[in-house]
Amino acid sequence: MSNGNFIKGQGAQRNVINRFDRYTYEPDDEDFETMKTSFTEVFPKTIVNQVKSEDLPMEYSMNPYQGCEHGCSYCFARPTHEYWGYSAGIDFERKIMVKKNAPELLEKFFRKRGYQAAPILLSGNTDCYQPAERQFEITRKLLQLCLDYRHPVNILTKNALVLRDLDILKPMAEKNLVSVSLSIPTINEELRRKMEPRTSSAINKLKAIEVLSENNIPVHVMVAPIIPGLNSDEPLTILKAISDAGALGFGYTLVRLNDTVEPVFVNWIETHFPDRAQKVLNLIRSMRGGKLGDKRYFERQRGEGNIAEMIHTTFKVGRKKFFEGKEFPKLTTANFTGTLDQQLRLFD
Repeated sequence: MSNGNFIKGQGAQRNVINRFDRYTYEPDDEDFETMKTSFTEVFPKTIVNQVKSEDLPMEYSMNPYQGCEHGCSYCFARPTHEYWGYSAGIDFERKIMVKKNAPELLEKFFRKRGYQAAPILLSGNTDCYQPAERQFEITRKLLQLCLDYRHPVNILTKNALVLRDLDILKPMAEKNLVSVSLSIPTINEELRRKMEPRTSSAINKLKAIEVLSENNIPVHVMVAPIIPGLNSDEPLTILKAISDAGALGFGYTLVRLNDTVEPVFVNWIETHFPDRAQKVLNLIRSMRGGKLGDKRYFERQRGEGNIAEMIHTTFKVGRKKFFEGKEFPKLTTANFTGTLDQQLRLFD
């Protein structure tokens, strides 16, 4: 901010110019300080998206919210807010669009003639358990439909609010219909408050792994993103902690700052870590061919250079040390019929 202060609980410290707008309006610092989160109902025609990226493992995703209050400066979804006429900066965190008709759309999708069931990723863009979910409960309604129709779903979230829905998740897990992936980029709570200011604490995320595992709900962890010079010294510590808590598997990504994510992140790191901002940015460039972002399929996941290779080696060691012998289950599509018919089938 211009006065040298920063907005607490906020990832972006300002709006950035929307790539698609000819003109832009930047409120005063005081306006940002007093700006409250607003919720706008939108009316999409579909809720399930077919994932066409060649280097992503899922076939479908669905997102009940557009924009996210969690406030992660590095969030790859920020540029999607620009398609709605907003900024990828503060607007992304303060102007949340709510898809209240999502359950109706999901049921319509399940009933499509000829649909062959495949696990749907619940989130994939913005967090399905962000704070707005406490009020709107759209994610809960979507999960109830998945249980009713016996359709598999993978949940990805940074929020321990997922435990609220144990009453739905437990019967889903009994039918091998659900898994939960928690995003844990750090277990350093001081760093967590800066990296993802409105997510659950690291302690609460680890506790969520324990509770979910105790209820036989398979848990996976995304250690993401790894930012060299910030959390790149934590992978082994995190892997031990999540394994001890009951996680059955993990994945990770290297930070990449595409499009308007770049100015948001640069402003964020210069605000919170002015003494090492340039070092971190240069380390990221060393993994991204001299740039801060990378859109190339497969290459964007792996990165390049010595720093990237060191990170890959560390995770390889951690997998062998803390996850050897653990196996993450594959969800079943066998019980989905596209109807609410609850008659027992021979293989139930």
